[in-house]
Amino acid sequence: MTNLVVLPLLLPLCTAVLLLFFKEKAILQRLISAAGIAATAAASALLLARAGSDGMQTLAMGGWAAPFGIVFAADFFAALLVTAASVTTGFCLAYAMGTVGPERERFYFYPFLNFLLAGVNGSFLTGDLFNLFVCFEVMLISSYALLVLGGTKRQLKATLGYMLVNIVSSTLFVAGVAYLYGMIGTLNMAQLSARIAEAGSGGMLDVLSVFFLIVFSLKAGLFLFFWLPEAYEAPPAAVSALFAALLTKVGLYALIRTFTLIFPAGHGLAAQEWIAWMAGATMLLGAAGALASKDVMRILNYNIVISVGFLAFGLAVSGEKSLQGAVFYLIHDMAVKALLFLLAGMMIRAAGTGRLDEMGGLIGRLPLVGWMFLVASLAAAGIPPLSGFGGKLLLVQGGLEAGSHLLAGISLATSLVVLYTLVRLFMRAFWGEAPASLPIPAEEARVSRAHTACAAALCLLVVFMGLGSEWMVQASAEAARTLVSPSDYIDAVWKE
Repeated sequence: MTNLVVLPLLLPLCTAVLLLFFKEKAILQRLISAAGIAATAAASALLLARAGSDGMQTLAMGGWAAPFGIVFAADFFAALLVTAASVTTGFCLAYAMGTVGPERERFYFYPFLNFLLAGVNGSFLTGDLFNLFVCFEVMLISSYALLVLGGTKRQLKATLGYMLVNIVSSTLFVAGVAYLYGMIGTLNMAQLSARIAEAGSGGMLDVLSVFFLIVFSLKAGLFLFFWLPEAYEAPPAAVSALFAALLTKVGLYALIRTFTLIFPAGHGLAAQEWIAWMAGATMLLGAAGALASKDVMRILNYNIVISVGFLAFGLAVSGEKSLQGAVFYLIHDMAVKALLFLLAGMMIRAAGTGRLDEMGGLIGRLPLVGWMFLVASLAAAGIPPLSGFGGKLLLVQGGLEAGSHLLAGISLATSLVVLYTLVRLFMRAFWGEAPASLPIPAEEARVSRAHTACAAALCLLVVFMGLGSEWMVQASAEAARTLVSPSDYIDAVWKE
């Protein structure tokens, strides 16, 4: 038992509360927020190292063991995600400074950002379903605020739709939790896993597995992604990057944890079959949306949808290799999606528009941004030796070994769509004919060197994840082993 487990949740939570007292002091808010997220990233990295060397780390709050106490559990998978989320948030924070505007900074932008990170990390680390619900709500309420800050008509419309979807899914979530507690008598994930395994599959347990699939699919954008393109398009680029990197990943984490630990293959058979066709449909529909879109942010949003389908493909197969590929791709996608959205924000700022048919000639003004966007696009498409290749290769290999040839074929076909849509965007925006005049004055269209440097650092991280993929392969293999061996998770929690 170690208090280190709760630090990635506690540090951003305390930072957010502290920031509430400095509403009018933007510079001080920036410094405190940066220090808090740096400390969170350091604590997360230390937790990852501890989980790698000593095995799963657990903490029963107040010394109360499950099912009466609140248990936090960090296996290698959770620790890896917490570290990736904290580091990615740091890059988004650095870009937000100076781009979100003084009005948003005055109205609690930085506290909400830290509250969101606390909710994300808490979701990854909690050991019971009720506290997963609580952490989801902390994350979602913060995301509502970040989405609506600015108060434009477009933001208000997107926020209302986004809130409605999540209120419905949260209502279903708490109803499912209540029914499961009534049937099993506990909400601790380790105890749920053991008791459901004893009860066997069939009846209401299969119904509940489908129920949780619908809830988490709404939150992850798996098939039920109708809310995502507009919601992620409305806020500033830094917020869109944060949402793209983290929010759908929390829903996917909940799906992976639920259907490898609580309802593994054989005990949630109905849901496992649904996941397979939902993954294929999500990839195909996301590809169709990306091909049809003419707006930079909308194209990137549909590429998020395709990525959600890729990751669900790994869960549908549920073999060790496919889960290894899903973990690899999940970490890669956090960094790459954040990078693409930050670069898109610079492009839109320089061009004065997000319409692809109104952009062009940016290579002359933003050459470094252009080449970074190309690198990120190739990584997103899975072109070797960049980071997307390793995850997709493992996913396809795992799918073929399990006989999921159709899903493997769809994943390869939609990877080509990702490549086509992003390279088309690059060619049109950077090498297309420049418009006669900028829609905004040229001096306002300048992109600062600090923000370019922030994106460059993240781009180097993406390149390193590809060129130094041996560590990523080993880390994802270790995470996959914890997912396919739920007994290790159960034993570690029950020791408490």
